[in-house]
Amino acid sequence: MNPPAALDTDQAHARLADLTVIDVRAPGEYASGHLPGAHNVPLDRLHHALPAIEEAAGQGEILVVCASGTRSENACRTLAGLGVTAATLTGGTSGWAARGHELHCPEGAARSAWAMERQVRLAAGALVMTGLALGLLHPAWQLLSAGVAGGLVFSALTNTCGMAVVLGKLPYNRPRTAAPDLDATLAALRQRRG
Repeated sequence: MNPPAALDTDQAHARLADLTVIDVRAPGEYASGHLPGAHNVPLDRLHHALPAIEEAAGQGEILVVCASGTRSENACRTLAGLGVTAATLTGGTSGWAARGHELHCPEGAARSAWAMERQVRLAAGALVMTGLALGLLHPAWQLLSAGVAGGLVFSALTNTCGMAVVLGKLPYNRPRTAAPDLDATLAALRQRRG
């Protein structure tokens, strides 16, 4: 499958008013700062949101964003397989902020969630170190480290990350402030241009 269309941060900034922006990060990441007007549809809820996304695509272009661009590329491929054309933001919200463009943070979002890639590195590293340390007590514990290594190889080969999906469901990746639930987000997405 061909790579999805991509907009760089300056192109997206210039066309932001004409784009429907869908942020596929976990709600906690989204609450820590997102593109103005972006709708939060976590990657693991993309299929549930498909009818609203199809409606939005019928009214204009869809831009899918995440922290670095990896998850948004996966989302664009998933959407393309379902008949919806969408572009990804090159460099994600990190690239957006690095170019000096505004990120919207809801009022009361005092904390900043770590980027999912950073959380995965911490969790994977901690599990490997735990497996190696416990392996000194009993060699069978080294299988924990081997399992994490195998998961990382699988993640790289498939460009997916099961650990990120699991971490995205943890409470600290949910915003502490009242955030709109997915149904409210989908209703807003349907009304975007209506």
